Amino acid sequence: MLTFAYCRVSTEEQAAEGFSITGQADKLRAYAELHDLGPVTVIEDPGRSGKDLERPGLQKLLAMVEQGHVSNVLIWKLDRLSRNLGDLVLLAERFAKHGVGLHSFTEKLDLSSATGRMFYNVLGAFAQFYREQLVENVKLGMQQAAREGKWTNRPKTGYSWSNGRLVPNADAPRVREVFRLRAEGLSLAAIEERVGLKLSTVRSIVLSRIYLGEVLLNGEWYPGAHEALVAPEEWERANRTLMTEQRRRSRHPLSGAVRCGLCGRVASVHRSPEGRLYYRCRHRGAGCRQPARAAVCLERAVLLGMRLLAEDAELQEAIRRQLAAGPPSGVRREGRRRSLGTGELRQRRRQLLDLYYGGHITAEGFHDEEERLRRQQEAAEAEERRRDQARTEVEALALRFEEVARVLQELDVARLWAEATEQERRILVEDLVEEVAILPDHLEVQIAGAPRLNVLLSEVGLREKVSNSGVGGST
Repeated sequence: MLTFAYCRVSTEEQAAEGFSITGQADKLRAYAELHDLGPVTVIEDPGRSGKDLERPGLQKLLAMVEQGHVSNVLIWKLDRLSRNLGDLVLLAERFAKHGVGLHSFTEKLDLSSATGRMFYNVLGAFAQFYREQLVENVKLGMQQAAREGKWTNRPKTGYSWSNGRLVPNADAPRVREVFRLRAEGLSLAAIEERVGLKLSTVRSIVLSRIYLGEVLLNGEWYPGAHEALVAPEEWERANRTLMTEQRRRSRHPLSGAVRCGLCGRVASVHRSPEGRLYYRCRHRGAGCRQPARAAVCLERAVLLGMRLLAEDAELQEAIRRQLAAGPPSGVRREGRRRSLGTGELRQRRRQLLDLYYGGHITAEGFHDEEERLRRQQEAAEAEERRRDQARTEVEALALRFEEVARVLQELDVARLWAEATEQERRILVEDLVEEVAILPDHLEVQIAGAPRLNVLLSEVGLREKVSNSGVGGST
């Protein structure tokens, strides 16, 4: 039977509080010698968090305990084993089952008495409280930093740290050149060759709002305290939907926006022997029976959708009512089916802990129920975030709809389309058209900021080739 000293330290603890594996091991060897516990074998978990039990050193120790090779386990402090109360309770039960004595140098624990076991649980609760409070403090600190305009991640290309702030560095001119070339219409690959940056870096630069002087936290951008490298107008020109290379090389302005309504694949543009362009599902002949459709007819469908949004007041009001109703009904129903909210689940976890302290449930029962409630709470919190995100998206969609409707009312879209070049038509589609879906008995046009609009084939000069009514979404 052996005496083991288990030593753990995270990188943050060693930096902030001076903990070290060597220091813990030396103190525990002295403790073992003082209490005549015999030679000590040290098991280490350097740089490991105490949030759970998935640590190589700890798993090795537990395997030795299960095999009956351990007589005593020495630790510097209880939270070296775990900062999770449920895990600490299970470890104590496992050690007791195999006759292993647990010795804490700092807390002087004696688990052979009821008082010692109660003290063990209290210390475990404080360890878990400390860990959860630390997580909350880190999140609050990052949120506060974002509100103050501070960047909380690694500096991106074009910036360096100076006295805790982002400042432009020697790469800043190259970043400005990337935006200038992108605004002029150069592809990302061409920009890569011009400025000497990797393609992935060029794409990351073009997409990031840090160069507008903003900072990012949890997917949201806030006004930053650092210097912007590009003006908003130039950033918008460079990010005009960031067309794919295929779409830029296309011979038709709708390329990339047309999809098969049956299988969801992007439809590719082809030219007939007579020189007419048409769209065909990429899966056509390999499982999909979607008919090909003339490109000119799809253009008519897009123009019809734009005209309806610009001129049909009744349709506009119907869209506004739909957007004002909030997220889709499926999201609301799912929220109603969940009977327990996050607040109630937190309360149940506290009640469960009280039951355990009162001796009304076993350690195993406590752990199982605590794990179930924890997972329920995480799922409820995720659902709340999803509903909040859905509401945010609907609100953004409503604002986008009003913007697009106003633009369309000010434009003579049919005349503009007729007189525009292919490049100008592509820009118009990228700004105003989300998607055109081809279905056997109708088309679905989605203008930016608006729900899908059903267009009958006869309205744009197409014939119904397959009888398949009812496929696709509603108007």
